[in-house]
Amino acid sequence: MKKFLACAALALCFGQHALAQSDASAYPVTPAPGLYAALGEEAGLHRLMDDFVKNLAADPRLAAQFKDTTLNQLAGQLTIQICQLAGGPCLYKGPDMKSLHADMNVTRAKFNALVEVLQTTMDAHSIPFTRQNQLLALLAPMHRDVITVH
Repeated sequence: MKKFLACAALALCFGQHALAQSDASAYPVTPAPGLYAALGEEAGLHRLMDDFVKNLAADPRLAAQFKDTTLNQLAGQLTIQICQLAGGPCLYKGPDMKSLHADMNVTRAKFNALVEVLQTTMDAHSIPFTRQNQLLALLAPMHRDVITVH
C-alpha cells in the first residue's frame, strides 16, 4: 500500500508540476521546510545516493542501463542535485536532464522501477514516508525530460 500511495503521489505531481526546462534550478517546486536536514544534509544525501546507485546497478530491471556508468560520479552528481532541490547549499552544475537522457531510451517502466529503487533505498535509510514524498515531489517535474521512449 505504501508503494502504491507513493507512486500515486508521484503521478499526481507529474500532472501538476511537469515543466519543459531541464536544469535543477529550473524546477520551481519549493522544498518542504526542514527537508534538507531530514535527509541528513549533504553527508546523509551522499550516503543515500551511494546506496541508491549501487541498488540501481544491482536491480535486474535497470542493471543494463547503468552497466557503463561510473557509479561514484553518478552518486556525486545526484547528491549535489538533490541537495540543491531539497533546499541545501549545493549548486548543481551538471548537464540538464533532457540532454543527459536524450539517447538513453528510458521508458516509463524503467523510470517507475528507478522510483521504486529510490523508495526502497530511502526506507533502508529510515527516511520517513512523508519526507520521501516531499523528495519525490521535487524530482517529479523531471519525468518529461528523463522518459525518452513513449
